Amino acid sequence: MSWRTTLGLVLLLAAIVSGWSAWKNRDVPPPNRVVADRSDYVMRDFEMIALNGEGQEAVAVRAPEMARNPQDQTYTITTPLFLLPEEDGRSWELRSKTGWLSAKGEELRLKGDVHGTSPAGGTRKAEFRTETLNVFPDRDLAQTDDVVTVTQPRSRLSGRGFETNLKTKEYTFKSQVRSIYEPRSAR
Repeated sequence: MSWRTTLGLVLLLAAIVSGWSAWKNRDVPPPNRVVADRSDYVMRDFEMIALNGEGQEAVAVRAPEMARNPQDQTYTITTPLFLLPEEDGRSWELRSKTGWLSAKGEELRLKGDVHGTSPAGGTRKAEFRTETLNVFPDRDLAQTDDVVTVTQPRSRLSGRGFETNLKTKEYTFKSQVRSIYEPRSAR
């Protein structure tokens, strides 16, 4: 074997070893993990009751689907029905296309065709409609910056921006208020 053949084999072997070494030590990016939009669990056709600090019912929710976000432990709800209890055991009903509930149940957000109905059998029936509504059950507070229409027997109020105390049943419109009142004699 000539010295040229030996040198060629040594160079070939060195090239193979260096190629193999470069291949094994290359930077391999970690696989992409998509977890931001993934729920850690989903409930279907359910009813859930959240309790306040005293162990009393703060809010109940029924819906065809609810998913929990593992990052912040919040809930996204499809076509929810929220029930907000009053002291006498009856409940306000709040419906919307979508809902969001905070991890501890201290805030719920309703979006899309929000419709609220006062408890059945109450002294004064009331309904309201808006596009969004934020409710804070522990504070007995509901509010929105959108247009709201409140309908009661023989009257209708509408305005932009709305805040109500669910306990005292007092509400405030913030701007662009319009009222229609139909007296009994008009019927």
